[in-house]
Formats: sequence, structure tokens, C-alpha cells
Amino acid sequence: MNQTLPHRPRRAWLAALLAAPLLTLAAPFAHADALDNITKSGVLKVAVPEDYPPFGSVGPDLKPQGYDIDTAALLAKSMNVKLELVPVNSANRIPYLQTNKVDLVISSLGKTPEREKVIDFSTAYAPYYQGVFGPADIKVGGPADLTGKTVGATRGALEEIALTQMAPNATIKRFEDNNATIAAFLSGQVQLIAAGNIVAAAILAKNPPRRPESKFVIKNSPCFVGMNRNEPRLQQKVDAAIAQAKQDGTLNAMSKKWFGAPLPADL
Repeated sequence: MNQTLPHRPRRAWLAALLAAPLLTLAAPFAHADALDNITKSGVLKVAVPEDYPPFGSVGPDLKPQGYDIDTAALLAKSMNVKLELVPVNSANRIPYLQTNKVDLVISSLGKTPEREKVIDFSTAYAPYYQGVFGPADIKVGGPADLTGKTVGATRGALEEIALTQMAPNATIKRFEDNNATIAAFLSGQVQLIAAGNIVAAAILAKNPPRRPESKFVIKNSPCFVGMNRNEPRLQQKVDAAIAQAKQDGTLNAMSKKWFGAPLPADL
């Protein structure tokens, strides 16, 4: 008995010594969250569109430009890191995120129940809606004001279907595609146009005599920044940057620049 007692502390010490390297080896495998990875690499990789103006396109200087490009730059600046833009399309933008080719998706991304099952979203950062647009001298504040007025719409589009139900007394002239609807508005064939805000922005970019301004919203579907699930620190960082940009007028200036209209008050 007396010979075995002194060995017990030694065994405990040896057990602790043997366990120590295992703890050391395990440490590198601890989960580092996305914001840590971005900060350590010094680079924010963002999926952006390159063929969907005014959200994202290639400018005359062959450089990316658009509302989403400016938003990506804003977020990179808020994190004090460099920005790496990764061009994507509608089909591959979420897979690029899930396979960690990018840290964020800023690509006119709408929030749907299906998407919420696989990725997380920021607060809304961009207006995207279908509405009725027209010249400043035509006073319209809602569907009831369309009685007796002519509205151009693209046949089968969401706004055409919704407007038919919302304004049964309006005279809706239906056209086969957006270009025909736009041409009808510009030529004065119709007084107003029902379309998406990006269609209105495309008209404004041509600087026509009949400049469309927003009259009322038919359906609101704002855009959100997409990120991988369960990254609360990254989500908080992005949300804070968006909130600051709303408060200081940065997003409003971007909306005027790219959409030709102020940021909606309810965004």
C-alpha cells in the first residue's frame, strides 16, 4: 500500500500532460466565423450581377457599375477591407455563397421562403417594386385615381395582372413586351406606365421629354444581402452598415443616381 500511494499523483500528472497536446491540437479546429475570416484575409468577396442594370453591369470603361456594386463597396469600407467582385447570374449566386466562393451575395436578391431555408438575409438595402409611373403633371395617388386614364402594361407581367384587379375602371393598354410598353409611353400613346422600378430607371437613363416618376406601388419586393446561415456577427455588421447608410443619406443618393428616384420611406 505504502509503495503505491506515491504513484497516484504522478499518474494524475502524467494524464494531464498527455491530455495537454490533445487540447492544443484541437484548438485550430475551433470554428472561426465568417467575419473573422474576412477580417483576417483583408478581403470581402461579393457576388454581383454584371448584366442587370441599374443593379450591376459593365460600364463603358469595362468596369463594373451599378447600385449593387456601390453597395458592395460600402460594406467593404465599413469592414475596412479590400473588395473583390465576383460576377454571377441568377442561377449560380446562391451556390457560390454555399460553397464559400463568396462571402456575400449582393445581386438584386429577393427574400423568399425557399431561400430562407438555405441562407440568411440582411435588412433591405435596395428598392425593387412594381408600380405605376407617369409625368409630374398627371396627378395619381392610388388605383382609384386611374379612372379615365390610359395605362400601358406588358401583357402577363405581374403588374398588369395586379392592376387589372386593383383598377377595374382604368383603361389598360396591353403590349407584348417591355420595349413596346416603353415605346407607347414615350410616344404618348398611353398617359402612364405600369412597370418595375428598373424599367422606369431605364427610361430615365434615356432622358426623354416624358420623364416617369413613381405614382404608387403595386407590389413591393425589396432586395437583401444574402449570407450563409448562422453567421450572426457578419449579419449584425452588414445590418449596421446598411442602417448607417440609410441614416446618413448614402443609400438615398445611390437610389437617385441609379434609379432616378429617392429611396422609398418604408424601405
